[in-house]
Amino acid sequence: MTPDNVARPASMDAVLDYAWGAREFTATDVIENIEVTRSTAISAVDALVELGLLRELPNARDAGQYRMGRPARRFAFQSDAGVVVGVDAGHTHLAVTVADLAGEVMHRLRRELDPQNDSPTERRTEIGDAVDAALQGAGRGRDDLVAICVGVPAPVDKHGRSPQHPDGFWARMNPDLADAFGPWAPLVRIENDASLAAVAEGSIGAAVGCSDYVALLAGQRFGAGVVVDGSLLRGRHGGVGEMIAFDHVMGVETAEGLGHQISGWARSAVEDGSIAPSSALGSIPADELDARRVLELAAAGDTDARMLADRAGQMLARVVSVLGSMFDPQRVVVTGAVADGIAVAVDKARDALPTDLDLPVPELVVSSLGADVVVEGALHAAVDLARERALDLFLASRSQNEAATL
Repeated sequence: MTPDNVARPASMDAVLDYAWGAREFTATDVIENIEVTRSTAISAVDALVELGLLRELPNARDAGQYRMGRPARRFAFQSDAGVVVGVDAGHTHLAVTVADLAGEVMHRLRRELDPQNDSPTERRTEIGDAVDAALQGAGRGRDDLVAICVGVPAPVDKHGRSPQHPDGFWARMNPDLADAFGPWAPLVRIENDASLAAVAEGSIGAAVGCSDYVALLAGQRFGAGVVVDGSLLRGRHGGVGEMIAFDHVMGVETAEGLGHQISGWARSAVEDGSIAPSSALGSIPADELDARRVLELAAAGDTDARMLADRAGQMLARVVSVLGSMFDPQRVVVTGAVADGIAVAVDKARDALPTDLDLPVPELVVSSLGADVVVEGALHAAVDLARERALDLFLASRSQNEAATL
């Protein structure tokens, strides 16, 4: 639940927005950057200091940096005035990052989950316990929480709700988390995990400066975060990035991701004798034969592993072609944990991309953000949410405190 916009001069918003990204500054810096009068700048800065969103630093003379004349007053954003939390609530793992309001990380936590114990009640409890533990690790508590963003493997609408799924999976992955975290923080955002991967790629990853791109999670299942004209697309029920349509695409015929596919192909090939037990690939125990091992061998030149990587590349080329036709992106970023070793398959996919499509073929790149891409996106989204609404929150809190003293 967020407060309504609290009335105040527009200069307060402009000064806070400038200060949020500045290390330290003077009133002159404010005047030059947001083009207000000196009296307006000083008035806004003083009001923000009073609210606790800015702090006044020792002047330059006291700091030993100024010797003559009247020293300028110096200020800085009060980044420790609250904390934000980003969560990647995957099916088999939880990753939580706590940061100050400027996004400086204070604590990270990661836990593995048992996918067999994913009832809504169990999952809600697990996620809440992990966030509490991460806050404690950062030396903070729920009262310090300004904004939280949670990524889940399910479509999510603008209200943080997920639609019904035939087997109830989406409801288990997003067990009313918007309501669950409502009492914890004034600003709550629940989002699809691939959409948050797109936020991360656009903020610090392979899509910085790009306004039309798709972030493709391709590990256990395909999922896409789609950005068009600089805006993250969602759809009526949050289903823009759902990849179930690939069940019906020749050459793909599944929404299972490349990581899942490569592991399955490798095990099947060993079992049916297509790969000799004495080969590098065949000598790996079945319970250790995952996509990472296959891709490592492929990159090292193993013939059998390279055959599977090429097959994955052919499939990826089909997926990218369809995404290109649907969304007309400039770039498709293969992201998530599988990206760490997927370059050998991506090379094949680039070669296999058709050149006779009606639209130009999108650029295909590999992310460098690894398995943390969703939690990084969640953290950036939480910081942005706090930056957008912090002034409303702090003004509303002051009004409540003043009313309580009457």
